[in-house]
Amino acid sequence: MLLENYELEVFNSKCNPSAMSVHCFAHLGQDVSAALPYLNTLLGGFEYLRDPPSVTFKVQGKLITVHGRKIAVNALKDEAEARKIIEWLKREINDAWDRRDQIAPSVQATPRPGLLDILKLLPKTNCKACGEPTCMVFAARVAEGAKGSQDCPELIPDARSVLDGYLGQFHFPD
Repeated sequence: MLLENYELEVFNSKCNPSAMSVHCFAHLGQDVSAALPYLNTLLGGFEYLRDPPSVTFKVQGKLITVHGRKIAVNALKDEAEARKIIEWLKREINDAWDRRDQIAPSVQATPRPGLLDILKLLPKTNCKACGEPTCMVFAARVAEGAKGSQDCPELIPDARSVLDGYLGQFHFPD
């Protein structure tokens, strides 16, 4: 087991203290830098930095960045959600490290869907039925994996099928 323990720090945004979400840092008891290329391969990192090493994931509208000695997560409901995500990542880090002889390490970010490619497939009515203020914002949420074609009520079935086909080539972890 590479990662054994961590200390959780949950806090409100300093630039927006009235925000409804919280953020967290997990200060890691062990350095997990060596596991990051394997974790990147398994989870399809959105961004990978080599120096200092870190990998960032976009999962369900959250940014999760794993550094050698710290994990940062934004847009959390509460401390319980923070613990759940950090425990999941702890398991993923340890699993990647335990199976490293079976995994091809990667320091490349995975391909991402193009914002304009998504927008071209949307009705561009800015109807707000999806819960977003504009189709451009909706396209950005789709590109990050937080929304899908099913979240646009105005999307006709043929366009939905094309959008789903386009998005199917990209990895969005659950």
